[in-house]
Amino acid sequence: MDYATYAKFGFVLGFLLVAGGASGEIVGRALYGTLPAWENTLFFDMEVVGVFVALLSPLVFGVVLPLTE
Repeated sequence: MDYATYAKFGFVLGFLLVAGGASGEIVGRALYGTLPAWENTLFFDMEVVGVFVALLSPLVFGVVLPLTE
């Protein structure tokens, strides 16, 4: 397995989730004022999951899995 590629892809995916959630929240409020509750929840969850993915994927694929092989 190419752990370095998975670690980089996971970090980029997490960063894109955080950026997408934040930009959706900002642009949605700028264009439509208040957003429905489900959209606020969706954007917030994107940011939270993105942070976890961006932090954990380099740790898992860059440190833990190569050491177990």
